[in-house]
Amino acid sequence: MPASSKDSKESVTAAARPVFVTTRWSVVLRAGRNDTTLARAAMERLCQTYWYPLYAYVRKRGRSAEDAQDLTQEFFGQLIERQAVAGADPQRGRFRSYLLKAMDHFLISDWKRAHAQKRGGTQAALSLDLARAEERYDLEPADESSPDKVFEKQWALALLSGVLTRLEMEHEREGKKALFTALKPSLMGARESQPYVELAQQLGLNEGAVKVAVHRLRRRYKEMVRQEIAHTLGPGEDVEEEMRHLFQALTGE
Repeated sequence: MPASSKDSKESVTAAARPVFVTTRWSVVLRAGRNDTTLARAAMERLCQTYWYPLYAYVRKRGRSAEDAQDLTQEFFGQLIERQAVAGADPQRGRFRSYLLKAMDHFLISDWKRAHAQKRGGTQAALSLDLARAEERYDLEPADESSPDKVFEKQWALALLSGVLTRLEMEHEREGKKALFTALKPSLMGARESQPYVELAQQLGLNEGAVKVAVHRLRRRYKEMVRQEIAHTLGPGEDVEEEMRHLFQALTGE
């Protein structure tokens, strides 16, 4: 059966979307060379993704809220000043594993020297919302997991949150923000929590159209999660295995 014009249009739209075949390791390495606007933007994105998981990790290691704020700020400041990210090796695996080892090393050695200087001596010059970090940390449910598992869970949450933000921006550019806002809960919980008939009434669509819209949204969300995960892996690592790891991190398994 020949494809309809509608199907053809959707195929062209899908084909027009960028396909990310390289990992974000390339962005990581650019971030290590902080002499360009592109590298600076790459580093900003990395810091925004990882600062809270690392803050939660440091707090779980027993540091005070005040020290955890200073440590996190100082850590990212040194990553930038020393161009330390340039030494990251994609052949050695996941970027978050590299980053966690770097933080461990910093906690053991660099912080002793850094803290001997004035507090906050190194400035990351990044818009990290550290002032509200403890407020956010206090809202987390009680968790007896190890610091490593807390970091993994917060990494998973940060990754999914970033994907949702980019998905919303994508819909906004396409003039579909209201549709995204109405259907977003279908990504976060059981489909039964949002009856199609109620959504249809809310959006002024028929029920069939809502079902199609939800299906497309979920498919695009999963596609973007896969892309984001692929960016964090080294060569030859399995995206599907990392997808399973992400959802295991969310459930604490």
